[in-house]
Amino acid sequence: MKQLQEARNILIRSTNWIGDAVMTTPAIRTIRRNFPDAQITLLALPWVADVFAACPHIDQIFLYDKQGRHQGLRGKFRLAAELRAKQYDATILLQNAFEAALITFLAHIPIRAGYSTDGRGLLLTHGVRKNPAIKKKHQVHYYQEMLEGLGLQRHENALELFLDSKAKQEAEILLAQFRQNTSRPIIGLNPGAAYGPAKCWPSANYAALAGRLATTLGAQIIVFGTAADQKAAAEIVAVAGEQVLDVTGKTSLAQAIACIALCQVFVTNDSGLMHVAAALHIPSVAIFGSTNHIATGPFSEQAVVVRKDISCSPCLKTHCPQGHFQCMQQISVEDVEQAVLARLQNHFISPIAT
Repeated sequence: MKQLQEARNILIRSTNWIGDAVMTTPAIRTIRRNFPDAQITLLALPWVADVFAACPHIDQIFLYDKQGRHQGLRGKFRLAAELRAKQYDATILLQNAFEAALITFLAHIPIRAGYSTDGRGLLLTHGVRKNPAIKKKHQVHYYQEMLEGLGLQRHENALELFLDSKAKQEAEILLAQFRQNTSRPIIGLNPGAAYGPAKCWPSANYAALAGRLATTLGAQIIVFGTAADQKAAAEIVAVAGEQVLDVTGKTSLAQAIACIALCQVFVTNDSGLMHVAAALHIPSVAIFGSTNHIATGPFSEQAVVVRKDISCSPCLKTHCPQGHFQCMQQISVEDVEQAVLARLQNHFISPIAT
């Protein structure tokens, strides 16, 4: 059997969510450094592709158009046929799903490597057993340990993101039009999150925080998120007014990444954009309740987690089983404001005289 280390045309199957994709960036770098001369293609869903659009470790991105030409069972066979035509030597599956292994099996890729979970062991030629102790570590280590299990040399764990040049220029123009005073901080607020409301600090608290920061610091606030977060953004605008730039549902992921890179502090729920800020080394305040801050918190020395240590947290539920979201309700506006001010302490910012 051909060895993985001999592969020269490699397909990496990306994870499906923005935050997970960002947490695989150290693994992507590890793969490239183990295969410096290989052609490396990333198979990714369209909504995470921008995470890797400017990544120098990837030669090509192959879009898995799950809602278009690759939709349904027929679409999966079509995707497998398209991959088979590329004649990959090997595939490394960062995504754990059975489907990921099945598609590459149908594509006749001779080396199929990844965790042998979800009943897909028979579809893999190089399966790695998951170490139960990995649950006590950050998810970054989850992907890196899988690569070690495949015999690759592990490299550093630091997250990284590379800005798309066009998106960077667009973000700079947008911010130049918005900024009222370049001596005041830009603070990003991210009031939404996928995977249910249990991950979300109340939008009224975000609005109150924005009002305080606008008043005491003259902060200029950018509200990030999808169209689903526009109601929360409207609450923030109602309090902080013209000092708020609402970009919810108005940017591509690449543009959002470039805008986050211009923030002095980023305040966020546990979300994909939280991991983006961590990878960009932006000072961040991450608000945690229902989810595990050890496994999926911001992997950055520039970030601080604000949470309350209550008996039912983390429950890992999408909705509060008790119906009152105490893990979030107990986090006050003052708690988060103080964390923001601490993140700003090494900057030139001072309160506005009253």
